[in-house]
Amino acid sequence: MTPSAKQRILAAASIVVVACGAMMIPMGAIHIEETRACEGSRESPGSATSDIPSDVPRGIPMIFIHHSCGGQLLAQPGPDVGESCIYESHPNGGNLRTLLTTHGYLVHEASYDSVVGGHTDMFDYLPKFKEQMPRILRTARQDQLLPEGQRNRIVVFKSCFTESEFVGEGEGAGNPQGPGLTVANARATLSALLAELAKYPDTLFVYVTAPPLTPNVPAEPAWKWLAKKLAGRGMSEASYRERGRLARNFNEWVSSPSGWLRGYQGNNVVVYNYYDALTGHGCSNFLHYVNADDIYDSHPARHGNEVAAREFLNTLNTAVRERGILPP
Repeated sequence: MTPSAKQRILAAASIVVVACGAMMIPMGAIHIEETRACEGSRESPGSATSDIPSDVPRGIPMIFIHHSCGGQLLAQPGPDVGESCIYESHPNGGNLRTLLTTHGYLVHEASYDSVVGGHTDMFDYLPKFKEQMPRILRTARQDQLLPEGQRNRIVVFKSCFTESEFVGEGEGAGNPQGPGLTVANARATLSALLAELAKYPDTLFVYVTAPPLTPNVPAEPAWKWLAKKLAGRGMSEASYRERGRLARNFNEWVSSPSGWLRGYQGNNVVVYNYYDALTGHGCSNFLHYVNADDIYDSHPARHGNEVAAREFLNTLNTAVRERGILPP
């Protein structure tokens, strides 16, 4: 930005501040109303531990690579207990780890502060899977490894809600390295990832789509809001709605049979559309299960994670049965 442009922005912001009489008058708050019928219930679905399929093998080791949202999805409901986003319990806990364990899976995790789990953004997975797959398959918890000769048969991986902050459609075939989070670049990196996953046909890979953004954007001080507006970086309701639309379109492509996996010759990749579950299966392009204590937080509330946990378990059980995944 040129000095003259900066001067114009500061001058205009100063005028507004003087006119308003205070620097902290909030401006620019956004709330996206749900306008479609919601299929997803806001109520807790209860326990899913009683209906264990007899045809799903027990004792299958799996690794879940995640950060905060994945950690909360796995956690039991309860106080915030854990570190590096591997929670034993959390107020937003979806209880997925307990469900998986009850169904016979051996659940391993990698998150913040570990080699395997340290970076989970959209463009991190291509280099991660190229360079670290042997370690991923042997990871037990963070940097702890399974004993020699043992490995995970299932790899679950996801990104956090920041990867729903699309900046545009993008151009052409996109760049698998990014760095801009456009739809074209996101498609390119997932498409390139398939070549790496195809190298491990006896491992089941489960891609969990990134969670949606909260429908609420907090107000900002007048001077900051105006400065962003004048610099072309301000968030309007229209631009925020566009982020939701782009996230919806991208995740529909990921999960559609005619989308990401169309033409893939392997049988070892499945998708769980966490984004769609948390939007109430289409009632919005934004988070349906908003935290009552902080409506500006994009981490889903407990009920949303409980709904998603049951759906994920069904998706995984079906994939294991259909693909004949067995314990090592």
